[in-house]
Amino acid sequence: MTVLAIDDDPTQLELLGVYCGSLEYPRIEYLKAETQAAGLALAHEKVVDLVFTDLHLPDGTGFDILTAVKAMNPAVAVVAMTAYQDTTEAVSLLKAGADDYLTKPVRKSDIERILLRVNERDALIHEAFLPPSGGLPSSPKAAGIMYQGYAMASMLSTAARAATSDTPILISGESGTGKELVARFIHERSGRKGPFVAVNISALTESLAESELFGHARGAFTGATLDRVGRFEEADGGTLFLDEIGETSLALQVKLLRAIQFGEIERVGENTARKLDVHIVAATNRDLAAMVAAGSFRRDLYYRVNVIEIHLPPLRERKEDIRLLVDHFIQVYAGRSGKAITGISREACDSLVKRSFPGNVRELENLVERAVVLCRSDILRVEDFPPELPEAAPEEACAEWIPSGDYEKSMKDFECALLRDAVEKAGGNKSAAARALGMGERHLRSRLSILGIE
Repeated sequence: MTVLAIDDDPTQLELLGVYCGSLEYPRIEYLKAETQAAGLALAHEKVVDLVFTDLHLPDGTGFDILTAVKAMNPAVAVVAMTAYQDTTEAVSLLKAGADDYLTKPVRKSDIERILLRVNERDALIHEAFLPPSGGLPSSPKAAGIMYQGYAMASMLSTAARAATSDTPILISGESGTGKELVARFIHERSGRKGPFVAVNISALTESLAESELFGHARGAFTGATLDRVGRFEEADGGTLFLDEIGETSLALQVKLLRAIQFGEIERVGENTARKLDVHIVAATNRDLAAMVAAGSFRRDLYYRVNVIEIHLPPLRERKEDIRLLVDHFIQVYAGRSGKAITGISREACDSLVKRSFPGNVRELENLVERAVVLCRSDILRVEDFPPELPEAAPEEACAEWIPSGDYEKSMKDFECALLRDAVEKAGGNKSAAARALGMGERHLRSRLSILGIE
């Protein structure tokens, strides 16, 4: 068990070290720091189980330590110490997430009590993640969504209640957070007998988008040799998932609004309205309200699709779910590769929890899949995971780009340079590149394909 003490009083640090060293079980690795900066550096470098921190430090406060440590890893216990008998301060700390509160001079019995309690808690958590019979630990799971924290539980509770109505739902969240999984969860809870139909708006070309969504009649345009059923009609009686709705052109937004508002569509080349019963669930990783203000998204369509908004938190805001997700992905990919991998080391799990995960759950899944393939032992270790990539800075991209005299060619060259630079800086991770550029991942992939960028 690793304990970190942060206090500007060297005598207090020595005393805590003696108390920790006197405990026969568990064995304690004791770390100490006299400033906030030094303490947080140790917390970032080491796998820490418990932090004792003074409330008043030369370069910060115990509240600062508490916030920073919990942001790194919510599972780390934080105990605040102070010489002041202020119950208001104690209550504030506990409300902020502190695990305990001690007044100085601290007693050996209090330190031992806390050490034993945290060790027992960690042991129980560890046992909960050991699958003795090869199965996943019993934990909430819905439509493939793995979670154990409050953030996801609250979101799914809202989604389950919204699913029982025909009201349009907008799922917002960064790329890789699992918006389609939530849409499928809503469909499963809706009780609708029709199918779940997903369409990626950003992958549709401008010329074919209307036909793809609404269908077309024979002879409607060159190459239309047969009548074609669109995605709206396919989803009749079920759910239509419009992924990346923020990528819709203004011309298509008008027709989408009518289809959603009145529940009827017209195939391309027909003048007959077809009445449909479709539950609309849309998703976006963009700020639609900002797009409305900028004039790139219709205000009336925004209000129509955003009747109920469900926001998916990014993985960095639900770090308590990381261990559960890692164990799930290990089972999935170990099974596919035929490897007998039983879990992940404490150090490797801690290193994952401390990552920022700009690519969210999709990035975590890719990391675990890679580690499983390359792992040479029965558990995943730190060396099986690549180092975290630095955030790409789009404002620094294309510094060496020089325009030519041809406007169209200059624009194409600029876009090629911009996208290539972002992807290279992200180490080939298109989710991270798209996030750095402020665009959808599918939109990025589509532009890369159109521009012929490998």
